[in-house]
Amino acid sequence: MDSSPSSLYDSAPPPSTTNESFEPLRSRTRNAFNMVNGGGLGPEPNSRTIPLQDMTTLLDNYEKQYLPSQPKSLSGIATRAFILGLTLTLSLNLTIYLLLDSSPYSPLWRAPFFITTLSAFHFLEFWTTARYNTRSAQISSFLLSQNGSAYTIAHTAAFLECLLTNLLFPTRSWLPPRVNTLLLSFGLVLILLGQAIRSIAMISAGTNFNHIVQHTKASSHQLVTSGIYGWLRHPSYFGYFWWGLGTQIVMGNLVCFVGYAVVLWRFFERRIGGEEELLIRFFGDEYVQYRKRTMIGIPFI
Repeated sequence: MDSSPSSLYDSAPPPSTTNESFEPLRSRTRNAFNMVNGGGLGPEPNSRTIPLQDMTTLLDNYEKQYLPSQPKSLSGIATRAFILGLTLTLSLNLTIYLLLDSSPYSPLWRAPFFITTLSAFHFLEFWTTARYNTRSAQISSFLLSQNGSAYTIAHTAAFLECLLTNLLFPTRSWLPPRVNTLLLSFGLVLILLGQAIRSIAMISAGTNFNHIVQHTKASSHQLVTSGIYGWLRHPSYFGYFWWGLGTQIVMGNLVCFVGYAVVLWRFFERRIGGEEELLIRFFGDEYVQYRKRTMIGIPFI
């Protein structure tokens, strides 16, 4: 959730579970951590010793989240990181090879370059979360399958348009060479700038950044207004919007450029509108005043 706080626990206890039934668990958890923090030197006077069996159960339950098929599965994280790294390496090498081997009028290098940018984007989504918002880092932080079918369809269409147009019209040149060079440079700048701003936004927000919009304000929630948030109130959305358009400019995709612009604008227009209603509910006049002195940076939103 951009420029808004994130919750340490995104899920609530089942409706059938009462607070009273969780109290013994909280007490045992507190005692377990006291034992660990005390180096196992024994309880303080007048404190209750936690049974070894209870502590073992608590630790087992905590460790289960890192097992296969769990949200924080270490094997799942390692597998995805390996695949992304391998894909980035292969696509980057293919991009360089095609750049050096093909003429300027047959830019087949643009298709694998798109795969390179996607691989870098998804890896940075997880790495930045793991580094600066560690408690929230899990498999879904890669954003590989959390954006829905529309996300997959859009990127697949962009890749196919680039590949097919360059295979069917390898010597096409709709614009003068100098204009093509300027457009290519402009697209590369948008990609780098968009990725940098999105990553910086996640770093600046730290534990207040969440990929999922939070509908409930927790006591730890803070409104981030410093750094890049001092002039952009939704910098991660700003970054992704221009990153997406930059990829289509570099790929030379006319159809998908228009499609990306329309779909991304509509998505963020609705997302930002709904999110700001929540932020006003969370922070009241503080956010209203913050909104007056900052911008979104996406045209007509």
